[in-house]
Amino acid sequence: MAEDTSWMTAGAGEPAPSDELHPETAHPARIYNALIGGKDNFAADRLVAERLSAVVPGAVAGAKANRAFLGRAVRAAAALGVRQFLDIGTGIPTAGNTHQIAQSVEPSARVAYVDNDPIVLAHARALMSGPGHGATSVTRADLRETEALLAAPGVCDLLDLTRPVALMLVAILHFISDDEDPYGIVKRLLAALPSGSLLVLSHGSGDLVTPEQAELAERSYDPAASGIHLRTRDDIARFFDGLTLLDPGLVIAPHWRPDTPPAAGDERLGIYTGMARL
Repeated sequence: MAEDTSWMTAGAGEPAPSDELHPETAHPARIYNALIGGKDNFAADRLVAERLSAVVPGAVAGAKANRAFLGRAVRAAAALGVRQFLDIGTGIPTAGNTHQIAQSVEPSARVAYVDNDPIVLAHARALMSGPGHGATSVTRADLRETEALLAAPGVCDLLDLTRPVALMLVAILHFISDDEDPYGIVKRLLAALPSGSLLVLSHGSGDLVTPEQAELAERSYDPAASGIHLRTRDDIARFFDGLTLLDPGLVIAPHWRPDTPPAAGDERLGIYTGMARL
């Protein structure tokens, strides 16, 4: 396993050409960045975020609650002794990234990031250009191509897949349609990991809004590079089939091991979260 502790990238080391960014087309990573108040997005991304917020008033709060869940889940995984993290669909770097949280608990923690948006790689390179970021890599790959993803140097050279890994699928699977077999994707990823690994997952749901709002929320992503596919709690629970769900089970984001009591109205935020052990 590689001993390099720099931020590594798969493939060429140069920033992506500007024509790869397609600023005229909204992208999930940049829409999410807009929802949580980031600045690394384009007008097309902000438009989708605004449309989503207009039909689902809790969209911004839900995105922020999802981000907070990620932080708590990484700390919990590190506290359980997991020292390797595979974060797929990582999004644009912002405060409280997976590697920062994991390495604050255990400096030797290794974190492999994967995303398919070239702007994510460009920002990651800028963030990690200096020392002090530990054993961390970034790879441009697509979740749908699981074999290529797992074989990418930024993943297989950094992580020892014979030892437990926390597989982070945070707010990514709702961009995979049923036709693309999201359950099969998760099974194939988990099949590559040993016993003792963890699945950390969050997923958007239409259960807590009206059917009309859920439909409009999905339609708000029509101009984006990837559509959004809200699923029911029961459908989301299927991703954990055969695994041992850890307390408190599959719950909405603000209710997963909160640091402070959830705020009034948080029970309506439509994103389910959970952590399970293989």
